Amino acid sequence: MCETKSFWLWISQVVLISGLLALVLWLSLRPQSPTCIVIDLSIPSLDNQNHNTTSSINSTSQSNVLLVLKIKNPNKDYSIYFDDINVKLYHGSDVIGTTTIKAFKQDKKENDNFPQTIDADGPLRNVLTEIVKNGKTELRVGLDTKIRYKIWGRKTKHHGIKLDGRVPIGKDGKFSGKKKGVKLHKPSKK
Repeated sequence: MCETKSFWLWISQVVLISGLLALVLWLSLRPQSPTCIVIDLSIPSLDNQNHNTTSSINSTSQSNVLLVLKIKNPNKDYSIYFDDINVKLYHGSDVIGTTTIKAFKQDKKENDNFPQTIDADGPLRNVLTEIVKNGKTELRVGLDTKIRYKIWGRKTKHHGIKLDGRVPIGKDGKFSGKKKGVKLHKPSKK
């Protein structure tokens, strides 16, 4: 009887230690998602001398928005393979413009900046009008891509990433407020 109890006690200890070891391995090997930050956003066509009146705003049919996106790989052991990154710029629910960052590989603990020019058309007039009227506005940057991690020489399956963030724009048409940029987060499920 005593031998049976010690056998089952030994088995339960082996199972418990194996479970704890598996948990520690899982926590230490799980890759972290990349961090995306808008470090600059500006509307070069917004120039206080040229856009003081509504008539000059209405004559602006097309313009560009300059965006600088910083992507960080927080993993010290894993590279990340990005598919094409689709970036959309919104004002309210209106899409101002889109751009694509071509597929690339990001090595361990690497930070990359991606300056992009977004061709903006019609809805940009609403943004310019609001800036002239209120002295500021807010744009939303949306990002959509798929990534794969390279772990121990093998690539994982694709993981979808959808992020967005609200970027304040001042009366000069440039990024205002936070000095370190706006971190993009998973969109809320409303």
